[in-house]
Amino acid sequence: MAGQYAERRVTFRALHQSGCFVIPNPWDVGSARRLEKLGFKALASTGAGYAWSLGRQDQQLTLEEALAHLRTLCSATALPVNADFETGYADNADGVFTNVLKAIDTGVAGLSIEDRKDNDLLDFSEAVKRVRAARSAIDQSGENVLLVGRSEGHFIGKPDLTATIARLVAYSEAGADCLYAPGITDLSEIASIVAAVQPKPVNVMITGPSPTVSQLAAIGVRRVSIGASLAAAAWRGFDVAAKMLFTEGRLPPRG
Repeated sequence: MAGQYAERRVTFRALHQSGCFVIPNPWDVGSARRLEKLGFKALASTGAGYAWSLGRQDQQLTLEEALAHLRTLCSATALPVNADFETGYADNADGVFTNVLKAIDTGVAGLSIEDRKDNDLLDFSEAVKRVRAARSAIDQSGENVLLVGRSEGHFIGKPDLTATIARLVAYSEAGADCLYAPGITDLSEIASIVAAVQPKPVNVMITGPSPTVSQLAAIGVRRVSIGASLAAAAWRGFDVAAKMLFTEGRLPPRG
């Protein structure tokens, strides 16, 4: 099993070296296997999507729940899995170090560390310490796990491109292999991020019709994720059918 995960990690890192790939976000075994069957080359967990399946909101998972979920996803598919590891499920950098080691043991090929707490950004220096701690944990493990540094300002409604770029550059210098600022959709702003952290790869999240994968690839983005969008689409379909059943006594046609 360890060798199997090692191969996935090599494959995952290679995907970031050239071109642009899509890494969709399943929230359970069924969605992971459907995405694998469609031909995607890698998957990423979604904390929000999994939390919804438990009747909770984003950021409400415990460490043990997150670890168990990652083990389930890694066992369910032959594809590399990137972990949405939030802020490391820890109050400080030492805790991030310990918890990242636990995440690596689940079989993940990569993991991301965010810089927010609830609806605010962590102190800059504290956020850098967390990325550095995650890097140290990966290095100590000896495993070829890819580290993603995330800056959440745009995602939580506090957009400041200059500050976001400063954080991403700092996370890169602290050891992040890939940089990610969810919530940014303007192509010129994304291009600025790509230029600031090159040659390291950039991840962009899409949640609607634009920008498209081809547009992002054209400006140098290496990977595209979708966050909880598929989970949200599934729940929207569920709500439509359930409301129709309740109010009209019938169901919509099966696709």
